[in-house]
Amino acid sequence: MNKLSNLKCSRILSQYPHFHQKATIATLPSTCWTKCLNDIFHTKIRKNEHWGSKRLIHTAEEVVSESETESEDDATMNEFLSRFVWIMRGKLMEVYPDFEKKTIDGMLLVIVGKVVEELEKGGFDQIVVGNASSGGDFSEDLWKTVWEVSNVVLEDMEKAKRKDKMKNFLQAEEVKEMCRFAGEVGIRGEMLREYRFKWAREKMEESEFYQSLERLKEEEEKEEEEEEKGSSYGVGVVEEDSVGGTEDPKTVSLPKRRGKINYKIYGLDLSDSKWSEVADKVHEAEKIIWPQEPKPIAGKCKIITDKILSSQEEDDPSSLLAEWVELLQPSRVDWINLLDRLKERNASLHLKIAEHVLGEESFQTNIRDYSKLIDAHARDNRLEDAERIIKKMSENGIVPDILTSTTMAHMYSKAGDLDRAKAAFESLRTQGFLPDVGVYNSMILAYVNAGDPKLGESLMREMEARDIKPSKEIFMALLRSFSQHGDVNGAQRIANTMQFSGFQPTLESCTLLVEAFGKAGDPDQARHNFDYMIKLGHKPDDRCTASMIAAYEKKNLLDKALNLLLELEKDGFEPGVATYSVLVDWMGKMQLIDEAEQLLDKIAEQGEAPPFKVHISLCDMYARANVEKKALQALGVLEAKKEQLGPEEFERIIRSLIAGGFVQDAQKFQGLMEARGFTVSEHLRVTLTASQTFLRRRPSVR
Repeated sequence: MNKLSNLKCSRILSQYPHFHQKATIATLPSTCWTKCLNDIFHTKIRKNEHWGSKRLIHTAEEVVSESETESEDDATMNEFLSRFVWIMRGKLMEVYPDFEKKTIDGMLLVIVGKVVEELEKGGFDQIVVGNASSGGDFSEDLWKTVWEVSNVVLEDMEKAKRKDKMKNFLQAEEVKEMCRFAGEVGIRGEMLREYRFKWAREKMEESEFYQSLERLKEEEEKEEEEEEKGSSYGVGVVEEDSVGGTEDPKTVSLPKRRGKINYKIYGLDLSDSKWSEVADKVHEAEKIIWPQEPKPIAGKCKIITDKILSSQEEDDPSSLLAEWVELLQPSRVDWINLLDRLKERNASLHLKIAEHVLGEESFQTNIRDYSKLIDAHARDNRLEDAERIIKKMSENGIVPDILTSTTMAHMYSKAGDLDRAKAAFESLRTQGFLPDVGVYNSMILAYVNAGDPKLGESLMREMEARDIKPSKEIFMALLRSFSQHGDVNGAQRIANTMQFSGFQPTLESCTLLVEAFGKAGDPDQARHNFDYMIKLGHKPDDRCTASMIAAYEKKNLLDKALNLLLELEKDGFEPGVATYSVLVDWMGKMQLIDEAEQLLDKIAEQGEAPPFKVHISLCDMYARANVEKKALQALGVLEAKKEQLGPEEFERIIRSLIAGGFVQDAQKFQGLMEARGFTVSEHLRVTLTASQTFLRRRPSVR
């Protein structure tokens, strides 16, 4: 190796005469390399030494170790020198594009020889950090370039070391398990790859954190031992990196060597074509295996970036983004970096710019980018924004995949758009995807909200056939829907299935069964479920009691209702607003106005305003009793809140107005009913037409 370090430039000149010719031309580039090479020529030529070999490879073979086995230190040194040569070759070729390859190889041999000489002396650590004075055959500019290249090499080696470490975490069992789960729920391709690197990076950072804690613990124990031994390090000595000192550079440290260094550089001689081919393949492979890093942003591009980040949601970012693209020439990783920074600052602006970026060619938009935006809008119930993204995806010829269809099914189910939810659900089936519990839940709730619990129940049976256990919330949603429709068979089926699935009857489920039988006009079965609930240890509340009283009202069993209230009051039950509201309605139908008004006072004593349905009962009662002032007062309340009225309630109000002779008001409410999209029954229409002729008319509400 000493021979390599003592190569004389005169020998290079004798081997390559054109090198001397170009080196002495006045038109040489005015760079550091010109001055460096002139320094070499002036010092070496004066010594008049001759090159004893006509082949560079022969010289290299004399100084490179032939050993096939390398120690770990030698491997680190080999990697450093190989990377150093690769980068330095590029710099030489950039400065001297007209030089032949052999000339560039000669320059490299001289430079590498000097670097190896310093490494053998053990003094290159100082050269790398830039503290060594220029000396020997190299100029200060050349040493500066060597320092810069060396530091770049060390940084690259550190990155490579982290990459190798990262590869181990990519194969960790926890990361594999998370990837398998992600694959099962439909995450594929680029998105799965991004998540895999993210999970592996988190595991690596966690491991490094605990390793740093272990090192701190070891250092603390060591310091304690030194203090106990009365070490002479001094009480006031503080480590530099612990008090505002400069941190150690996060680079791979070269082994401190003195003496001959054994190294190989891709085929021993630097002119071998194998070197450039292998180096190029290694760098290209790293680009594929490892995620690309974003470009550094500086100067005017940084100013534009800051303006983008500080923009408001109502601003138009098109011009700023166009200027940013022109300055940076971004790739996908640069776009993702910008969007991540936007997401941290302003989520709404992030969504707006992310939608704009979908049309950028450099972003390399894929279906995952569309599905992420659709999901983000769907989570915040922005249906129109989500549909706009879906439309763009369709216009670009992208067919929704399993993950996108799943998001759409959730979104439309939540929005109550049953037809589109069903279309997305069927799309999943056609793609061969077996819906998971989340998709089933969304579709069942969509059917429940659409008033079709039987179809929801059929999906629940499909879940059970696939050994997927429905949640308690799904059972309760179906039971509530059957109860509201008075479908006692459906409600009883759901209640039985809940018990078979391990969910014991609750106060809520028992109350829903009482309501179901009450609406179906079966007070005996309602009372049976009411008593069974008490037997299970549940104490009836105001709502449950009101449901039982309403069941008795269906058959006008006032004596049984009063007996039930007396029994409950003995056990400490106090009627609430719900129970009093049912009794007011019952008293009103029986035209017991005084008793109904007493019950109204009971509601007022509890500090609450009468529920909206009570005003329907009062309107019905006062209109039929021809109490004009109070009837019109109650009617005014109902008209102000007409959007809360259903078709049955509209018809009840109209019938009571006809019965009391308020024909004009009945006609007015008929118009309000039809304006809401409800159809007036034929019998009521005939009754209203006849009333215009035979019944007396009352003043209308102004």
